[in-house]
Amino acid sequence: MRESGLNKSKSRVVLVRSKRVINSSKKLDLNLLQKMVAKGLTTLTFESDFRDAISHFYSKKDYIGIKVNCLGGKMVATHPELCITTINLFEKAGFQKKRFIVWERSTQELQEVGFPVNYKGKDLLCFGTDARGVGYTTDLFTYKDVGSLFSRIMTDYTNVQINIPILKDHALAGVTCAMKNYFGAIHNPNKYHDNGCNPFVADLNFMPQIREQNKLIICDALRIQYNGGPAYHPQWSDLYGGIILGSDPVAVDFVGYQIIEKIRKNHDLPTLEKSGRKPNYIFTAGDKEHNLGNIGQDKIDLVEINLG
Repeated sequence: MRESGLNKSKSRVVLVRSKRVINSSKKLDLNLLQKMVAKGLTTLTFESDFRDAISHFYSKKDYIGIKVNCLGGKMVATHPELCITTINLFEKAGFQKKRFIVWERSTQELQEVGFPVNYKGKDLLCFGTDARGVGYTTDLFTYKDVGSLFSRIMTDYTNVQINIPILKDHALAGVTCAMKNYFGAIHNPNKYHDNGCNPFVADLNFMPQIREQNKLIICDALRIQYNGGPAYHPQWSDLYGGIILGSDPVAVDFVGYQIIEKIRKNHDLPTLEKSGRKPNYIFTAGDKEHNLGNIGQDKIDLVEINLG
């Protein structure tokens, strides 16, 4: 895999938006969505072709997991269309579809959201950790305040990940995005929701099982639950029409946090901090001890693209 040539002192994050990607019937324009992903990839890597952009992160020899978020149900979950269009781009770049696994905690959650569940064969694989014969590791992995069993999809079935979370408000953590999405990779996430999930999200993401596999984030910000999350509440749902791409999970989460704050302000809602829900785990992940990425506008090269 090639070096990206990015400015190492800053983390590049790309926000691609289009008001046309979701129509009046709330259907996604798949061709436009694929253009958004391709444009995001090339902008992120300073390449002119998405095929070259993909090669910055993945090899055709990789077995690639795609971690999605389906916990909140269909209206506040990763759109299956975003995964499919992303995989289509990888296929055009010469990757074999059978080397991908779209996964979550449970197969039922994937089915309810509309993912094409498939356990075997040469087509795209898609199943949960609870699928027969999969499950969690027998070894307990620990770092500081976290001790968990990992999904064997990460440890045994794949060697790298594409993190495709959904950006939304969270009643306890303030924001859920890239880093918190990996709570769906361990057997005991409920244990780590005290104190707004801080420092637990940071500690979990520091583990090599995540830190070394998490190569690329393509965050679903097409529809954003900006208050009342993680469950769906239509009165606080915004058709934002965006995707956020980056390789630094801290920077992506910080950008997502700022987007939610801006939407909240536009709807005359108090800041998350004033609501007692500032996502402090993001700042912990970016501290000197964890050093998982960059945080703050002076450390993030945010590129915003509007495709109309």
